[in-house]
Amino acid sequence: MTVWNPADDGHADLSSHDAFLNGPPLNTFARMRKEEPVAWCEFPQGKGYWSITRHADILALNRDTELLSSAQGIRMEDQTYEEYLARRTFQETDPPDHTKVRRLLSKAFSGPVVQQFDQQIRDLCNMILDRALASSELDAVAQIARELPMRMLGQILGLPEKDLDWLVKRGDQLMANSDPDFTSHVVDKVDTDAYRLMPFRSPAGVELYDYADQLMADREANGDGPGILGLLLQPDDTGNVMSKREFQNFFCLAVAAGNDTTRYSIAAGLHALTQQPELIEQMRSGASSVWETAPDEFVRWASPATYFRRTATRDFELHGKTIRKDDKVLYWFVSGNRDETAFENPMRVNILRTPNRHLGFAQGGPHVCLGMWLARLEVRVLMQEFVRRVKTVEQTAPHSFVRSNFVGGIKRLPVRVTLN
Repeated sequence: MTVWNPADDGHADLSSHDAFLNGPPLNTFARMRKEEPVAWCEFPQGKGYWSITRHADILALNRDTELLSSAQGIRMEDQTYEEYLARRTFQETDPPDHTKVRRLLSKAFSGPVVQQFDQQIRDLCNMILDRALASSELDAVAQIARELPMRMLGQILGLPEKDLDWLVKRGDQLMANSDPDFTSHVVDKVDTDAYRLMPFRSPAGVELYDYADQLMADREANGDGPGILGLLLQPDDTGNVMSKREFQNFFCLAVAAGNDTTRYSIAAGLHALTQQPELIEQMRSGASSVWETAPDEFVRWASPATYFRRTATRDFELHGKTIRKDDKVLYWFVSGNRDETAFENPMRVNILRTPNRHLGFAQGGPHVCLGMWLARLEVRVLMQEFVRRVKTVEQTAPHSFVRSNFVGGIKRLPVRVTLN
């Protein structure tokens, strides 16, 4: 099964979004893990950065928030302090600031609480599949993978269903701001300086800020909060209330990141079924062990968060290289998830893989994905309902990836299905 980028000669420019047009440059990452696991990379749009590509190094460094800080941004781009303050979410903070917000929301996204959504998610999956599988040929991303997280997100956040498609389109414009299929303001093609104080330098941030303002106004008028978001609008233990800008930025993060991880993990899983047909029968067997392990394997395979950046707080050495204070350091999760020393046969989907210490949820530190339990449950239930209905799934045309070195995922997947 060919899953790597055939145009990747092993020396791709990781700062280029075009290098990810046909999927992540896995030949380059394999070479770097072997030859240069700590590699200095030039960045034409700003200061260069260090690339960390081995699983063990990423896992260890991600735990050390004192050495490597999130509080100067999590993307490759350089920011002024003014821009950082204007755009930051709790993702771009370190403990204890990060911990305060996370503690506020963690109970709502815990495993036991999320498990209560099983039937709610199953009902949504059946509605989505009823519509999508009415035709034998479809785009599995647009008609299946995109639909579930969009609808579930609305229910979790307490948002009107009529607004969901609009919200997800705006979220795509933020997260995939380098892909002309999602935005007219492609970040590396046009001047986005007018939006430098907006999330991801995107005009969609203006619209989402306005929407968030209306949510806050509705709460003040009605005296209650919009779903999970209401928790953020309540005073904390010390009586402090989240500022307007902080709430706006968190809302943008929830709309964008809350949709992408699950969508692209489902898309990767459905694509894997076209390449490894035996997976359908494995999942249809009904063995509980399959459903305990399969969701994490699909997340590993997708690696929707391609990298996160940190900034060194002091000089340190790793694998013979000296990383200086204030240097940018990128954890390439997509590389760590294909590391041959961490995973047996990593270039193949193994839905019984255990243990599976993948990095798809940024594991290893305080920034582990808040919505990981929800993502796992959505992937599991969608796949359960899909294989219950479908006998075979065949890819009918080439799939395409998001043009982004930050968000990894299949954005189009034409398939033909035969039903049981």
